[in-house]
Amino acid sequence: MSTPNVRLVPSPNIADARVGIRHVFVRDLVVMTSIGVHDFEKGAPQRVRLNLDLAVFEGDVSTVADDIQNVVCYEEITTAVRSVCDNGHTNLVETLAEEIAAVCLTRTQVRSVRVRVEKLDVFEDASSVGVEIERFNPEV
Repeated sequence: MSTPNVRLVPSPNIADARVGIRHVFVRDLVVMTSIGVHDFEKGAPQRVRLNLDLAVFEGDVSTVADDIQNVVCYEEITTAVRSVCDNGHTNLVETLAEEIAAVCLTRTQVRSVRVRVEKLDVFEDASSVGVEIERFNPEV
């Protein structure tokens, strides 16, 4: 029995040189933000841990040329994310995740983004609760 000649299509979710994808990530960024549906949550900011993974089209890697202008800068990403978290009260972690994803996808090189939002101080017997989403750039 012969094996058919199968060609695998590269996924935009993994770093893959065949399709020019690199991943830019931010791990365990802890911010204070006003979040929650309960009245007691609306009075004081809470600790939230954020994890981001951006699939970025790198194009011709020789054009990077060791120049920050040629890449998606994680400093700019974290600054934009902090700005979202400082933009007033949000009821749901789902809403915060969507807003963070939208900010990340404004960069044209970003093909997709995975965002995890975790509230850290909700239950004594759980280290965190939250949500993880993945969104794709509709322009690509």
